[in-house]
Amino acid sequence: MSSASEQSVLATSLRSDPCGLLRRSDVGRTVRLGGWVHRSRDLGGLVFIDLRDRTGLVQLAFGPAWTGADVQALAAAMGVESVVLVEGEVVAREADRVNPEMPTGEVEVRVTALRVVGPAVTPALPVARGRGDKMPAEELRLRHRYLDLRRPELQANLVLRHRLMQVTRRYLSDRGYLELETPILTKPTPEGARDYLVPSRVHPGEFYALPQSPQIYKQLFMCCGYDRYFQIARCFRDEDLRADRQPEFTQIDIEASFVEREDILALAEGLIGALWREAGHEIPAHFERMSYADAMEYYGCDRPDMRYELRLRDVSAIFAPLDFAVTRTALAAGHRVRGLVVPGGAAWSRKQVDELEALAKGAGAGGLLRLRRADGAYDGPVAKFLTDDAKAALGLADGDLALFVAAPDRISSPALDRVRQECARRLDLVDESAQRFLIVMDFPMFEQDPDSGALAAVHHPFTAPHPEDMAAHPQDPARWRALAYDVVLNGTELGGGSIRTSDPAVQSRMFALLGIGDAAEQERRFGFLLEGLRAGAPPHGGIAFGFDRIAMLLSGAPSLRDVIAFPKTTAARSLFEGAPVAVPADDLAELHIAVRGVAAETLA
Repeated sequence: MSSASEQSVLATSLRSDPCGLLRRSDVGRTVRLGGWVHRSRDLGGLVFIDLRDRTGLVQLAFGPAWTGADVQALAAAMGVESVVLVEGEVVAREADRVNPEMPTGEVEVRVTALRVVGPAVTPALPVARGRGDKMPAEELRLRHRYLDLRRPELQANLVLRHRLMQVTRRYLSDRGYLELETPILTKPTPEGARDYLVPSRVHPGEFYALPQSPQIYKQLFMCCGYDRYFQIARCFRDEDLRADRQPEFTQIDIEASFVEREDILALAEGLIGALWREAGHEIPAHFERMSYADAMEYYGCDRPDMRYELRLRDVSAIFAPLDFAVTRTALAAGHRVRGLVVPGGAAWSRKQVDELEALAKGAGAGGLLRLRRADGAYDGPVAKFLTDDAKAALGLADGDLALFVAAPDRISSPALDRVRQECARRLDLVDESAQRFLIVMDFPMFEQDPDSGALAAVHHPFTAPHPEDMAAHPQDPARWRALAYDVVLNGTELGGGSIRTSDPAVQSRMFALLGIGDAAEQERRFGFLLEGLRAGAPPHGGIAFGFDRIAMLLSGAPSLRDVIAFPKTTAARSLFEGAPVAVPADDLAELHIAVRGVAAETLA
């Protein structure tokens, strides 16, 4: 929207113009403005106020030549964050008073009328901040969120969030997708995290769940013939929080019928491209593809950061002939020796390498095998066991450091992933301006408990297994790949999806493999999905993107909390309104709930 059209759209009976859109072309106009007092300066004969609304700041000038004495006195006494209405003339600033750091810096408004419509008490935290001012503690900002949300930085984030939502709606609507709503009060289903449960007052002892995702309902839309669906959906998961997780979050949810994997991935590339363009970035039209197996083999992670190399290597064959107890024992147990070569790492101190080992141990590894080559000599626990053939095969250049883990892949992969990331950081290999998109495909259908052998779905139980794998290994589902895919940017997952199981018999078998083998139990837990599939289901699939995470990345915010209006803390608390809270005993009784382990007097 142009500045002129935005001025017109935002005009009301109380204001003719928004503050931040006045320009030199407005000089000579009489305007009516409304906003918050951002800063004020009393210079004796003149009073200046920076007035703020969501569009920005404009300077108001109060002087005896154009402002009455009563109005000027009121302006001089004005407290910051008070809400005022003003009327005055737009004038050009003198050349030596132009503020190039403000879009409105060439003009000011000489005020002739002033009315205080929202007097404010002294704010608990400052909205206006000078250069170098330290931000208040986040907990204080969350407690007084009504003030924090007035900061231009957060307002810009939420405005961008709005724009990204509108782009999403336009992009998908233009391609025939229907924005359809799914229930918020749903049936509890296993989707990988704990449900938030809602008690039913009219059905004692029964509960709804808040949806972890609209997964089953969007599949049912496909069974109903709606063909293409999307929703900017609110989802809820009762799980431990991190900087990029919230208990309630928003996702762009998409499903389509009569599609294969590449149809969904092409749509995903186009949508991500549209969102990134809205934020001022041009990105490739097509993203690199990589199999899950390659991602884990070469990067130790299913969402690798592709801005740097440092690929992992399997050196088991090199170590196999060596008489080194650590690797010999691991290889005899059927494990592998894997690691990476760090160019220039031989110069790192013992303490620096110990820190890398601590990262590996934190991820479950027993330790980190080290091998340096400096001035042509090899140093490290394994060095004296190396043959000339082994040295040649390892291919270390002078100054290189090699780091290995001898363990099962489920241990070595996460350990080496952490080490790889830290090495890249230390070597300054990460180009912060680069945007390397990647689509990871062919995930395993199941993960197997190493002790019990029990299977669990890697994504969710509604993902379709690869038909080739089902045919090749009908009795060995642990070897099946899933028709699943994730979209990754610089090591961060943006979203994921899959082609779904549309055959009710195959879906029933998936449930059985996951331990839901009894037909009655399947009907009790998933009967409404199975009924829909039995009624005739087209081949279908979809994807969901974490909208909050996309908004965070495109705004440059350090946390999801900076792109969500009223977020929770890492302890899942809302500090502004003070939730969650204890509920009066009478209210609990009406819901047929008794709270154990909480004294009656602690209930509100």
